[in-house]
Amino acid sequence: MGQRVSLFIPCLVDQVYPEMGLATVRLLERLGHEVDYDPRQTCCGQPAFNAGHHEEARAVAGVFLEVFGGSETIVCPSGSCVAMVRNFFPSLFEGLGEHRAAVAVGGRVRELCEFLVAAGGADRLEGRLDGRFGFHNSCHASRELRLHDEPLALLSRVAGCEVVLPEGEPVCCGFGGLFSVKFEAIAAAMARSRVEVFRELGVDALISNDPGCIMHMRQECAEREIDLRVLHVAEFLDEATAGRDASE
Repeated sequence: MGQRVSLFIPCLVDQVYPEMGLATVRLLERLGHEVDYDPRQTCCGQPAFNAGHHEEARAVAGVFLEVFGGSETIVCPSGSCVAMVRNFFPSLFEGLGEHRAAVAVGGRVRELCEFLVAAGGADRLEGRLDGRFGFHNSCHASRELRLHDEPLALLSRVAGCEVVLPEGEPVCCGFGGLFSVKFEAIAAAMARSRVEVFRELGVDALISNDPGCIMHMRQECAEREIDLRVLHVAEFLDEATAGRDASE
């Protein structure tokens, strides 16, 4: 049985990669879930929070609490945004009237892969996409949300998909939000190293679970004319399951 979920779209998806959001909706609905989207939503407040502007972050986060306060389950295709809401909203509103709401909402937000596995989506997912596919787990998903097996469980349901993981995972791509702005040269070198590792493994495409990582590695590929597709896990699963209805 599917669930009714409220979709939270990250800023990068809203402003740069709307196709990731559309793929997320198609995937959720294909697996039998009912998706609602409130257009009042804005940013989770993470950029301001990470820059130390907590008052500004609270203003944006307050809108999030208002928009999603009545949502039973909130799903987001970004471990970074989910980590902000779940792990840092409570401290951001510590001692304030919104603290209880921040804790409650934080407990109801789920990263896309996390939700699909917990909701039984991994068992219902059927698809096929042939090739060798590398998987890059974002730092926020792996270190702050402790998500490791969930994305791989979904990918393992896709026939013909050989998942390739380099030794020593997880490794940062170098994006880190403001890090890539403040330390551009270091961030670019980290992205280049990351992309080259997967190229040496002979992958046909690289899959990740966070728009920030994807943007960073796509840019590195574009600047160096590297022919490597970098896909969001939602895009990959949407492509693999196209034409199939797992909700029945």
